[in-house]
Amino acid sequence: MKRWQFVKRLAPLMALLVLVLSACGREDVSTLNPQGPVAQEQLNLMIISITIMSIVVIAVFAISIFVLIKFRRRKGDNTIPKQVEGNHKLEIIWTVIPVIMLVILAVPTLTSVFKLSNDYSEDPDALQVIVTAHQYWWEFEYPQLGIKTAQELVVPTDKVISITASTADVIHSFWIPALAGKIDTNPDGNVNKMYFEAPKAGVYLGKCAELCGLSHGLMDFKVKAVEPSSFERWQSAMTGAVALPTDPEIASAFESKCLTCHAIGQDGGFSMYPNLTGIGSRESVGGILMNVEEGEAEYTYEDTVYNNLYKWIKDPEKHKPGNQMSDTYTLTETELEGIAEYLTNLKLEFE
Repeated sequence: MKRWQFVKRLAPLMALLVLVLSACGREDVSTLNPQGPVAQEQLNLMIISITIMSIVVIAVFAISIFVLIKFRRRKGDNTIPKQVEGNHKLEIIWTVIPVIMLVILAVPTLTSVFKLSNDYSEDPDALQVIVTAHQYWWEFEYPQLGIKTAQELVVPTDKVISITASTADVIHSFWIPALAGKIDTNPDGNVNKMYFEAPKAGVYLGKCAELCGLSHGLMDFKVKAVEPSSFERWQSAMTGAVALPTDPEIASAFESKCLTCHAIGQDGGFSMYPNLTGIGSRESVGGILMNVEEGEAEYTYEDTVYNNLYKWIKDPEKHKPGNQMSDTYTLTETELEGIAEYLTNLKLEFE
């Protein structure tokens, strides 16, 4: 009786847990919706593993239920059941079957492990990207192209993307669920490598998959896969000259209070913090304030970008605690509005 009371109390909790977990299946961060060959390879391994485990679970439960029913003690039966200890036939069966299943799982697993560990860092045909993780943002450098950017990794749909990952501070983990598995970025100069492909044009959400501090959950980035022609235009736009604000007062404030840490263009300012080139056309501000498309909100796209930039510059600590930006500058309201407007118009037209 006590057992059934426990089950009755546990059932509502389990039902609630199922409902909560069902909200965790966002398509853009799901490994079950692969959008590239690396992610597809990993999903195939998951399917094989789950299939084998399901066969084992079903077989064990079926045998257990059969034994419980067939060999249950009948009323009035006090005899000792027939003992099967030392039955070599049974022992061979329940030893050989798991071995066969392990071999079935091991062969494709080892094949995939070696395949996915290919090193493209010296391949001239692959797009080389150096990923540096920071608290709490991502820096992307294209050494072949002379480009540094942040928060949005723009890649062509026709190339293998070779990633060389490291960190500027603590341990982070670079993860694009729809395109590839995750790879850690370790301190003390350690470098890890991986690769992926994004043959379908689109925007894919990336995450930090290693608890790295106060704003770990807000450390998002985007992978924007574009057609080769669009990528060439993006490359030209990123390496082109970027003008300062036309208003001398705003330009002076921007140079003295923003370019001491940030950069615009590929040789303007410092690169301690995210490069601001093209920030007006990014999917988000700070990786988390989403710039919705026109028509999805009461504001136009430009208004939304401006509002997000204004809110971020005014109080970045409110939106991403521990980001180390809040105490680095003081802006007047005029400077704040002017810089937010300037950055809103700092766009890259390449699609």
